[in-house]
Amino acid sequence: MKKISVLTLMAVVAVCLTSCVSSKKIIYFQGADSIYAQAQQIQQKYEMKLKPADQVLIKVTCDNPELLEIFCSDVIMGSSGTRSGSIGNYASGSMTNAYGYTVDNNGDLILPVIGKVQVQHLTCDEAALVIEEAIKKQNIIKEPEVTVRLLNARVTVLGAVKAPKVVTLTSERNTVLDVLSQCGDVSDQALRKNVTLFREEDGIRTMYHMDLTQADIFENPAFYVQQNDLVYVQPNKSQNVKSSAFSTFLSSAASIVGFITSITALIISLTKK
Repeated sequence: MKKISVLTLMAVVAVCLTSCVSSKKIIYFQGADSIYAQAQQIQQKYEMKLKPADQVLIKVTCDNPELLEIFCSDVIMGSSGTRSGSIGNYASGSMTNAYGYTVDNNGDLILPVIGKVQVQHLTCDEAALVIEEAIKKQNIIKEPEVTVRLLNARVTVLGAVKAPKVVTLTSERNTVLDVLSQCGDVSDQALRKNVTLFREEDGIRTMYHMDLTQADIFENPAFYVQQNDLVYVQPNKSQNVKSSAFSTFLSSAASIVGFITSITALIISLTKK
């Protein structure tokens, strides 16, 4: 009987070493019941700010199609891009021209006739207002309507996620949870307490740490992602152990010990009868 007890203990220990995971390591947003017992005001600003190398779509609209002729030719000058298309509605007397442009290293857009327009650190809506004012100063169009939208906003997700990839952002309000869900969520081997986000701003790279298991992640300055962010989900150290030769041996040994224990117990039980 002593031998059976020892073998059983060995089996239990082996199984615990290979498979036990604390629920505190995998449950998201712990502490939310107390933190959000009352509604909390959202503090972070989620609008993305324009940066060098950003590609933007600029649409100019007015009631007089003839005034938009200066925007109707493909012009490649400095940071300007190629024409992405024009939409005309002459029956109603309105016309819209859409062009793709790239923000240069100085944070400027170079537009036909208008010239340089500084847009770095501005949101798309703020940049649209600045371009409208620049058009008015040139006396080209009295009441232009300008729309600016990011074309190449994306976030790279690597590490312990089910489908690592480059995620294209479809709006300006995107959280780290949004991009992780686009990758199928973190994998079973992910260290949810250590998600790292790298961000480049004004030539400086900053690293942020996030803990998916804690409810205060919503207050993290990197909770809302920006274009060109890099998200890395660290794998759990136990995954390295799990995939090692020792772990494979331990797991196999646990199965063998368990099998032997069951057979021995059965034989002794039959012998007693």
